[in-house]
Amino acid sequence: MSATMPSVLLIDDEKHIRSASSQTLELAGYEVQALDSAEAALTLIDDHWSGVIVTDINMPGMDGLELMAKARAIDPDLPVILITGHGDISMAVNAIRDGAYDFIEKPFPADLLVDVVKRAAEKRALTIENRTLRQELQAQSAPGPRIIGKTLPVQQMRQLLAQVADTPADILIMGETGTGKDLVARYIHENSRRKDHNFVAINCGGVPENLMESELFGHEKGAFTDAKSQRIGKLEHANGGTLFLDEIESMPMSLQIKLLRVLEERAIERLGANELIPLDLRIVAASKADLKELSAGGEFREDLYYRLNVVRVDIPSLRERRDDIPLLFQHFALIASAQYQREVPALSPARVHSLMSYDWPGNVRELRNLAERYVLLGEGCTFEFDQLIPQLDAATDSLTLPEKVEQFEKMLIEEALARHDGRIKETMEQLGLPRKTLYDKMRKYRLDKQDYKPE
Repeated sequence: MSATMPSVLLIDDEKHIRSASSQTLELAGYEVQALDSAEAALTLIDDHWSGVIVTDINMPGMDGLELMAKARAIDPDLPVILITGHGDISMAVNAIRDGAYDFIEKPFPADLLVDVVKRAAEKRALTIENRTLRQELQAQSAPGPRIIGKTLPVQQMRQLLAQVADTPADILIMGETGTGKDLVARYIHENSRRKDHNFVAINCGGVPENLMESELFGHEKGAFTDAKSQRIGKLEHANGGTLFLDEIESMPMSLQIKLLRVLEERAIERLGANELIPLDLRIVAASKADLKELSAGGEFREDLYYRLNVVRVDIPSLRERRDDIPLLFQHFALIASAQYQREVPALSPARVHSLMSYDWPGNVRELRNLAERYVLLGEGCTFEFDQLIPQLDAATDSLTLPEKVEQFEKMLIEEALARHDGRIKETMEQLGLPRKTLYDKMRKYRLDKQDYKPE
């Protein structure tokens, strides 16, 4: 369903009412999915669905009241509007006590339907927004690794991680070089019940092939020429916790077969031993390459790909989350400031603009590197910023004048918040804005003063 138009599920077994009500709501700007049975409606909703249900009470099979009960079991805050016949009024009043949003009595004028749906949709939008803000607050205030950003791709990724972090499922992380795959893996571990056990990371592309098997599985004394003592491998060391296999696409084919067996049996044998050691661990693998494409070309085991790909987390590149760049830059600059005992030089709007317009092939890693150099070198870092500017015109040519004005206004507010560590009074004074106007604009651009405070 569209992300820009409010959604309505309309359920009525009478075709003419269904057709007329759909047309009324569509003309009012709603995206309507009209159904003739309640059973079909339940397959389309979950606790993240942002729409409103409008349903007749009297229908064959599951009636409107049963649908309401089942829908509210999925999400207690889901607005359900009941369409009633004349004899159903007392039933509808009782349903309101049970949590129905409102009811409309047949025959009803079109403007009444639109008005009730409008109020319900506004309430639903507010509910979803408040949930998102609570999730952001929890994510930003939780100890351990933080996934910073407010753009939609990052919100969606955080939402997925919140759903799967504390499950036993193995996870495949996909992302370009420098997007933060290690950070996401640590975030998963720290937000799971495994957090009190080991997080063990190994870069499959950084270990020589002849040492990889011993590195993963360990060995007994005398297992091979240089095995002078017993060694616990990474898999066993991660028992009870999480094993992070970065650059999994670099793992030799011979070891992929053995890893697949570990995933299926949750047990290992050390090199030179015959005894199986049971394991309780979660495996998080990461790749910058398309493993499905590699498996189609015979360069990666297809069965291992499907076994790892129980849950897939795609990390957006910086190009896909440009509005997060100033916030990330400020975050990295504050970390560098504490590390090097240096003040963070003020970042001019022109430089913020160049940051947001650059394509960042090295992603977050490249941005962090520039932020650290900026704290160390200050004005001596001008050359690096100048290298970002050639892409500026091409990146902004497609924007309309109002979009360019909004982008510039947002950058000015972000620069002022960063300069004053999120303090509203000084930010107001610098920008010459009343408090209410500043808060309105911060709400519009989803800016939070807490994001600009030193840690």
